[in-house]
This record gives sequence, structure tokens and C-alpha cells, in this order.
Amino acid sequence: MDLNPRLAPGRQLIQAYGDGGFVIAGQRWLGSVLVFPETTQAWGCADIDSLGLDSLAPIIAAAPIPELLLVGCGSLLRPLPPTLRATLAAAGIRVETMDTGAACRTFNVLLTEERRVAAALLAV
Repeated sequence: MDLNPRLAPGRQLIQAYGDGGFVIAGQRWLGSVLVFPETTQAWGCADIDSLGLDSLAPIIAAAPIPELLLVGCGSLLRPLPPTLRATLAAAGIRVETMDTGAACRTFNVLLTEERRVAAALLAV
């Protein structure tokens, strides 16, 4: 049985995390990142306390807009401020917060299902 996911070319499979960064689609990223199915970009958010609407502007501006945003909070789960969650919901984006490892794994599963997902991942 072949357990390797079948992905369209260019898909941003998260292959590793830790040591202050990530390996995504064969590229090493240092620090936090925003990951979309077809692109990854560096993200200047260093911790959950600095997470705000401005830092998530690329998610809201994405086309197509993600149906789900996974927020990897680092090594521990932390809730989003209710006002931030409500603003994202008003933009049509559901949000799930979890530790960064769980967010990476969940992103990969949803990616293989061709879902419109994005991840905001704090480095651990």
C-alpha cells in the first residue's frame, strides 16, 4: 500500500517543523510562516500575543479566500481574541487554533483533500 500523498505540482506540503522553522515543499523556512495550498511566505509574527488583524491581512486578501485558517500557536494551544475571531468569521473564514505540530499535520490532510485551507504557523 502506497502511503505517500498524491499532490498536484507546486502544492505546499509541510514536511518538517522545529528548530525555529519549517521545511515546506522542499524549502527550508526560518521563523513563522503563512502557508496556502500553492504558496508559502515568511510571516513576521513571533508569538501569539502579537497576532492581530494586521498580521493576518494576507489571509483575508487571498484569492480565493480560505474556507479555513489553521493557527499554529507554537508549543501550546492559546485562544484567539474573540474580536479577531469575529472579524475573520465576518470575512467568511473559519478559524481553528492548535499547537503548531497539530496545525502542520491538519494542513497536510486538508491539502490532500484539495480544501481551501491556509495556515498561520508560529515557529517552534
